[in-house]
Amino acid sequence: MRILSDRKKPSVLALANEVRSGVGPAADDAQVYRMCRDTCLKRISELKAPLSMEETKKIIRLVYATLRCELEILQDLADDPIVTEIMVNGPGAVFIERGQGMERSDIAFETAVQLEHVIQRLAAGVGREMNDLNPIVDARLSDGSRINAVAANIAIGGPILTIRKFNRSRMSMEDLVAQGDISRDAAELLKKLVRCRYNIFVSGGTSSGKTTFLNVLSDFIPPQERVIVIEDSAELQIRAHENLVRLEAKSANAHGRGAVSIKDLIKASLRMRPDRIIVGEVRGEEVVDMLAAMSTGHDGSLSTGHANSAKGMLARLETMFLSGTNFPIEAVRGQIAQAMDVFVHLARTPDGHRRVMEISEVTGIEHGEVSLTQLYKYVPGEGLKPAGKGLSRTEKLAVMGESV
Repeated sequence: MRILSDRKKPSVLALANEVRSGVGPAADDAQVYRMCRDTCLKRISELKAPLSMEETKKIIRLVYATLRCELEILQDLADDPIVTEIMVNGPGAVFIERGQGMERSDIAFETAVQLEHVIQRLAAGVGREMNDLNPIVDARLSDGSRINAVAANIAIGGPILTIRKFNRSRMSMEDLVAQGDISRDAAELLKKLVRCRYNIFVSGGTSSGKTTFLNVLSDFIPPQERVIVIEDSAELQIRAHENLVRLEAKSANAHGRGAVSIKDLIKASLRMRPDRIIVGEVRGEEVVDMLAAMSTGHDGSLSTGHANSAKGMLARLETMFLSGTNFPIEAVRGQIAQAMDVFVHLARTPDGHRRVMEISEVTGIEHGEVSLTQLYKYVPGEGLKPAGKGLSRTEKLAVMGESV
């Protein structure tokens, strides 16, 4: 490890090896920590320019973490509740996300081998392995955090590790309103739409807050309803629903067998007597089954997808649909228009906030294409504002005794 400073500091890896050679396999955490402290203090005192107390404490923590923690020198970052993502671009560069944009951390691995050991340990903990034959690992840790790792044989500059930490603090719609991420009137409209079983699709780019927003929308599903949640990697935190089924896709094993796709899980969910189906994210041909479910009696379904706008999401849905069928484009667009009711698009603004940028209603087919009408649009400096026309498809509201 190196700390980004001009002052000479002892090697954390060398200190860890020295401690390792001096403690037995039966030593407990307290004994190992005392050995780390004593060894570090001794070596630091030998420096011509001794380190400050703060720097010394940090070295001791990093040496101990190298010996006893799963993430080694990354453990402090993983334990910091403010840090939401950790990005390791090879051994020499660690970047973090604290909610206000990416910044470079003052720690780094000393060798690529040290970083590889961390990745292999994480992969083994979830039944995966990373090697030349399996150079990419994408998995969920036991605490819900997601990891993606790329081996050095395909990553120039050394192994790559990305950790998206599981957010234990569950946000509410009130939190989003208070932060200015959505307006009060738009929030009230979405509450009604969820309760009245409108099919809602949340779009946005990477790290735009789609999962968080899906969690928030699920709060307004009546608690007595049966909810089936389908995800590629379990991240959603659905609460206040006792009749809840959670399904997670499964990758193939080392022999290429045992894979269970999102498409398979959607088909299975239809036989589980669902009131609502929530698909964490659609990425491919599973969109065919999801849209079929939405348009054949499973109203009130929710899902997310990657796109740069609501219109961009429509185009992606069409492309994904066509990848799974040979339907004519007119039939595909008709299916989308029949199944989808509302799109909510999110994005990260330059100030670091994840905001609702637009809420649009699907109003049918016009000139051969799916027609979208904006209900709300984000205006810089003013927030989310009504875009003109109000909701036109009010039949579901009327059935539930609601109005716009």
